[in-house]
Amino acid sequence: MTNYEKYVNVFTETFSVSAEEAVKLEYQGISEWDSVGHMGLVAAIEDAFDIMMDTDDIIDFSSFEKGKEILAKEAYGVRFDK
Repeated sequence: MTNYEKYVNVFTETFSVSAEEAVKLEYQGISEWDSVGHMGLVAAIEDAFDIMMDTDDIIDFSSFEKGKEILAKEAYGVRFDK
């Protein structure tokens, strides 16, 4: 499984959405992605990629796309080659 597939999978499992819906998601764009859902998503991402996210990055994590940018930072080193 690629990192991109793992990332999509975290969203689909956390929020019970399809992969097509996942790639369009933004924070509070669906009722499941509230503050509690956000922390569940962060925990699932940390588990999937064996990382510990910085508080500022957790706060800045505002959409599917923004999350990819954050995870691609040198501090986390997650590559999203499809």
